[in-house]
Amino acid sequence: QKLKEEADKIQEEFGYCILDGHREKIGNFKTEPPGLFRGRGEHPKMGMLKRRIMPEDVVINCSRDSKIPEPPAGHRWKEVRCDNTVTWLASWTENIQNTLKYIMLNPSSKLKGEKDWQKYEVARRLKGVVHQIRAQYRADWKSKEIKKRQRAVALYFIDKLALRAGNEKEEGETADTVGCCSLRVEHIRLHPELDGREHVVEFDFLGKDSIRYYNKVSVEKLVFKNLQRFMRNKDPGDDLFDQLTTTFLNKHLQRLMDGLTAKVFRTYNASVTLQEQLQALTDPEDNVAGKLLSYNRANRAVAVLCNHQRSIPKTFARSMEVLQEKINAKKKQVEEAQEELKKAEEEFEDTKDAKAEANAEKKRKLLKRLEEQLARLNIQATDREENKQIALGTSKLNYLDPRISVAWCKKFGIPIERIYNKTQREKFAWAIAMAGEDFEF
Repeated sequence: QKLKEEADKIQEEFGYCILDGHREKIGNFKTEPPGLFRGRGEHPKMGMLKRRIMPEDVVINCSRDSKIPEPPAGHRWKEVRCDNTVTWLASWTENIQNTLKYIMLNPSSKLKGEKDWQKYEVARRLKGVVHQIRAQYRADWKSKEIKKRQRAVALYFIDKLALRAGNEKEEGETADTVGCCSLRVEHIRLHPELDGREHVVEFDFLGKDSIRYYNKVSVEKLVFKNLQRFMRNKDPGDDLFDQLTTTFLNKHLQRLMDGLTAKVFRTYNASVTLQEQLQALTDPEDNVAGKLLSYNRANRAVAVLCNHQRSIPKTFARSMEVLQEKINAKKKQVEEAQEELKKAEEEFEDTKDAKAEANAEKKRKLLKRLEEQLARLNIQATDREENKQIALGTSKLNYLDPRISVAWCKKFGIPIERIYNKTQREKFAWAIAMAGEDFEF
């Protein structure tokens, strides 16, 4: 209790700011303590020392007429500036990768909510032009310019497989991870035929945060032929798309639609997949638990598309055992209740007595309730098993238009709390207020 009171006091003092006259919550208002740097995967700078951040490292950003925060005694800020074109409140340069770190507003703030809404609106606009874009990149597979062909094949992968674009990065600054444009010859293998499918491309590379992407995909014949051509006379370490950069790709997309970048395809395909899966999987006759299983299955389809994996939780096996014990106990209760009901019905047959009839009815209700509880536990076990290696949170927070989920909840009478926790409900307050049950992405 005492620790909580202290934390609340700090939150009260440092955790809020005034933006456009509104009191807004700040996201991360504490700097990271010094320590050993870990990084993701095989990071070349692993084990280096992160220095303590001093006031002399920090740039404060606030309006001219505001009360500028006092630096700790005996110290001064690196700089105080009044820049209203950016959304950060303070920044400093971190000593290991020389990157800028920022203090930003909380995801539930108006500023972040508007940005989020705009992101999904851009993805919705893509829906109107995606057919033309697909027709164009298909035509470009036959282009005379190899650069255009490479761009068209990369765009096909970004669209069909929801790959990240993969920005150019400094050698030795980060772990060796790649995206679509930075794929190397060693990251793919071509199989004219595999497992009864034609023109199969086998991908195997480390993506963002050193998460392995492994997939075997049957592609169109022209894509396959182009890949063979791009790989000709190259070493395993050479770039697959040697004439393509993310910048070149995004400039092309910008010409096709205002605000379009490779990233928008990921948001678009994730949201469209969720909407289609929800329509296909939800049975209006199901109970709440059954509908939630359908929702999680739709969310899983998206997480698989976006390759959001997690390692199996250490406690997984034990928690499944506990759940299985509950299921077995419940089965026993159901069997006992069936026996009891049978006896009660026989007694009523013999006596035709009102008391016996009431007793039989009571046993029938009990059996029904126990069967529902058993069904719920079975659904929970299925859900947990299907979910053990997939992280649902990433797509839910960053790629899925929350209005799809809100509309689904309103349509099928599911409490929104069953889909989004308190923090997520705060982040998506704009969507909860905005979307009716007939919202279409």
